[in-house]
Amino acid sequence: MATDLDTDAVKMFGFRVWSYKMGEQVSLLIHLGDRLGLYQAMADAGPMTSSDLAERTDLNERLLREWLHGQAAAGLLEHTPGDGSPLTARFELTAVQAAVLADEANSIDFAGGAFRGGFGPDLLDALAESFHTGIGITYEQQGPEAAAGLARMTGVRSRLELNSVVLAGLDGVVDKLTAGATVADIGCGAGVSTITIAEAFPNSTCIGYDPSTTAIEQARSRAAEAGVTNVAFHAIGAEDVPADASHDLVLTFDCLHDMPRPDLAAAAIAETITPDGTWLIKDIRSTGDFEQDRRNPLLALFYGFSIASCLQSAMSTEDGLGLGTLGLHAARAEELARAAGFTSFAEHDFGDAANLYYEVRK
Repeated sequence: MATDLDTDAVKMFGFRVWSYKMGEQVSLLIHLGDRLGLYQAMADAGPMTSSDLAERTDLNERLLREWLHGQAAAGLLEHTPGDGSPLTARFELTAVQAAVLADEANSIDFAGGAFRGGFGPDLLDALAESFHTGIGITYEQQGPEAAAGLARMTGVRSRLELNSVVLAGLDGVVDKLTAGATVADIGCGAGVSTITIAEAFPNSTCIGYDPSTTAIEQARSRAAEAGVTNVAFHAIGAEDVPADASHDLVLTFDCLHDMPRPDLAAAAIAETITPDGTWLIKDIRSTGDFEQDRRNPLLALFYGFSIASCLQSAMSTEDGLGLGTLGLHAARAEELARAAGFTSFAEHDFGDAANLYYEVRK
C-alpha cells in the first residue's frame, strides 16, 4: 500500500463507507419500529417519554429508550431534552414523519413497510453462491418475507392511485372495466393490484398469475380477507398464461425485468390479450445510460435491489436474459413489445418517482 496517501481523503472516504453501515443499522431500527407498531403508537400522540411509549405499547422501557434515541439521532423523530435524565427526554413523530413511517392506509409516501431487517445467513450464502455459478435465486426461494415485503412496498400506491390515476389515464380502459372485462395481472405477487381493480370494478373478472406459490397463497388469503369474489389466482409463470385471446387488460407491474425470459413473456401476452386489448407495463425509471441514471440520488439503492432480488430472479435459469432492476428502460420495453407483434407503444409519467408506465396495443 502507498504510504503517501492523502490522509484527509482517506478519512472522508472512510466516513462514506461507515455511513452505509449506519444506514444498515438504522434500517434495522426502522424495521423494528414498523414491526412492533411503534410509529403507529406515536402518530398523533404528541411528545412522549420512553416510559409513555412503554405504557402505550406494553414493551420494555429500556429497549424503547435506546430505540427512541437512535431514531432521534437518525433524524427520524423530534427530540426535546428533559432535566438531564434520559428518562425525561421527550420524542415526537411529526405529521410529516408519520406520513412516511406510520400511515400505510392513506399516505402515498409510506415507506416503513420496505424495511425487512436484513437478510438471514442462508439467503446471504445463496446470493454469494450465485456469483460463482451465474444462476440466481427465484423469488420463491427468497422466502415469504420477500413476497410480503414487496406487497407492502408497492401496495400503497396501488390502493391509492392505480384506479383513479393510472387506469384513468389510459384510453377507454375504465369504461371497459366498468362494463365488465377480463384482467390478467401477470407477476401479481401477493395480489394487491389484482384485488384493488376487482374491488373497484365488480363487473370485471381479475386473474392473477405468478410462478411463486408462496406469493399466490398470500394473494388468496388477502382476497378472502377482503371478501372479494371476482378474483382468481394461479401459480403459473407468464409464459404459460392461456393463449386464448381472452384478456381485455394485461398488467405486468414491476416484474418484466425480473423474468428470466421477458421476450417469451411478451410473446405469451400477445396470445392471451384480446385484439383490442391493452397491455400496461409498469417498470423502473431508467434510461439505459449509467451517467444519466446517476442523476437519481437513489440509484445505488436500485442496484442493491437488483443484486438482492431482481437480477437474481432474472438469472435464475441458464437462458435468463438478466435485465436486472434498471434493465427495462423505455427503448428496451418498446423493442420487446414490437418484437412480440404489438404496434402501439405510449409512455406515461403518472408522477411515480420510481416507475414509468407503458401503454401497449396491437
